Amino acid sequence: MPRKKSTLQTALEYYGVRLLLGIVGAFPYRVSLQIGECIGILFFHAFSGLRKTALRNLELAFPANSSDKNRKLARETYRSLGRHIGFFSHFPKFEKADIRELIEVRGKDKYFEARKEGRGILFFTGHFGSWEVFNLLAPAFEEEMNILVRRLDNERVEQYVDSLRTKFGSVTLGKRGALRQLYRLLEEGKTLGILADLNAQHRDGVFVDFFGVPAATTKSIAKLVIKTNPFLFPAFAVWDMEAKRYCVHLEDPLEYELTGDKEADILSITKKFTKSVEDWVRRHPEQWLWTHKRWKTRPPGEKSLY
Repeated sequence: MPRKKSTLQTALEYYGVRLLLGIVGAFPYRVSLQIGECIGILFFHAFSGLRKTALRNLELAFPANSSDKNRKLARETYRSLGRHIGFFSHFPKFEKADIRELIEVRGKDKYFEARKEGRGILFFTGHFGSWEVFNLLAPAFEEEMNILVRRLDNERVEQYVDSLRTKFGSVTLGKRGALRQLYRLLEEGKTLGILADLNAQHRDGVFVDFFGVPAATTKSIAKLVIKTNPFLFPAFAVWDMEAKRYCVHLEDPLEYELTGDKEADILSITKKFTKSVEDWVRRHPEQWLWTHKRWKTRPPGEKSLY
């Protein structure tokens, strides 16, 4: 459990976030993106701990790369994160018409085809480009979008961020104690989005290869699939350098077969969606969240990789 913040710390963090987003968002949209990129590069040089984590992750994922190449990739990751800040800073200003212009959804027809069957739809995604894009897509999919999130430790910041995330009809669901609610949503044929690329604790995860290195990966997605038999859609939002906008790529739903052996099915499904995430990281390594300690949890007896 995180240490409870004092009233002063809560207020300082809240006003700091509002100030940063307010300043960046005060400029025209394209300028805000550029300012965000500059902030990202500044953070790359300023925060050595996160930079070290990013470089170590890149070393694990791309051992054949030179240290110089991985450093350039890490720097571009920070540029992408900064662009994400610039994008998020305009959430208060966005109208539905802006979303249609600034975000492209590729493969949306696959979603509407699956919707005809009445089964639940489970999107899984990763920390690419601006993952907050998915909170804006309810109008594009013409229905309520349920998004699983980790609530922020600062209640005031959380309330503010949540008000922006839910502006266009998305519903955010906190991770803690949410599994039964997620079962119910999918059993009712609704749509749910989950991030699938973070390190999991031993009790919550299963080890599958990610870039050839065992990575503790959430079991919750596989449990939801086994329980509710939804369509399992890979969906990734990345910055298109040529179009100069975020593009959501909706791929064909993953095929899976349930054998009745729960543990084997969990492992099989987790391998499938993790492989999909890895494929997208390989396509856009400069836009993935390398600052997260993806391989932090290790198999019993194995030493830390960090």
